[in-house]
Amino acid sequence: MATVSRLNQFACQKTFPTIAPRTPLISPSAILHLSPAKPTSPPLLFKSKGFRKPAFLCRAAGEGEQDAAASSSSSMVADAGEPEQLTEIDSLKNRLVDCFYGTDRGLRASSETKAEIVELITQLEAKNPTAAPTDSLTLLQGKWILAYTSFPGLFPLLSRGTPPLVTVEEISQTIDSENFTVQNSVRFASPYATTSISTNANFEVRSPKRVQIKFEEGVIGTPQLTDSIVIPESVEFLGQKIDLTPFKGLITSVQDTASSVAKTISSQPPLKFDISNRSAESWLLTTYLDQDLRISRGDAGSVFVLLKEGSPLLARC
Repeated sequence: MATVSRLNQFACQKTFPTIAPRTPLISPSAILHLSPAKPTSPPLLFKSKGFRKPAFLCRAAGEGEQDAAASSSSSMVADAGEPEQLTEIDSLKNRLVDCFYGTDRGLRASSETKAEIVELITQLEAKNPTAAPTDSLTLLQGKWILAYTSFPGLFPLLSRGTPPLVTVEEISQTIDSENFTVQNSVRFASPYATTSISTNANFEVRSPKRVQIKFEEGVIGTPQLTDSIVIPESVEFLGQKIDLTPFKGLITSVQDTASSVAKTISSQPPLKFDISNRSAESWLLTTYLDQDLRISRGDAGSVFVLLKEGSPLLARC
């Protein structure tokens, strides 16, 4: 190392010829400046009788060049070690989605949480990367999952509008930008079955941000029943353990019957009905749109925040 240090003290710009083709003399300080005499001819990876090793020219680097090389090397190391920096929009999106946790799509959001959500939505709308969402139909295309809303019409459905043990598993909106259709869907789940209720609609572009929606029909999905019933070998009742092993044959018979009924019901087509009244129209204003998140405003100022299916933001809700 001492020898290398003394060599670096001389700013030599002279080109040295190669000494002995088999053992070229290379200054340690000039390693970064090693270059083949014929760069267009790649070295061969096999042995041959007439093979000649490529000749290299070596020169000692000056102090300025050494400093530049060291600076470049340090910069590469620093860049490799630093974590990726989030943009301001990504940071706002993460904070917004984190606010949805535990709010049940806005139903159980406190007044403080609602105020923070409104503030974050306002900041994102001011930084909307898609100025004319209706001109970017490829971004609108696909299935969007409702993460938050202030629309009061959905709250009865989320709170007391379902039978016991039935929960709203998912509320989504699927946009077909090629055929200008929209499907709004609510999927229900219970311990033994799942089903859905959907509305199909057409939409027209009315402005760079607004679309007019006209509902055409409703669809009640065929219930998908669980084809097996899991019953434990024993249960405890009033402090006594009851053995269910003697009923194993009866349980098997019930399971077979349930499987047959489930297959019969699940094979039936969904029930469709027309929506022909005048009030079956609405409008939607998209105020923020990117590949992961969409913010829309509807009648009476209601806000809807939707996340694209497959977005990593869904895991934060």
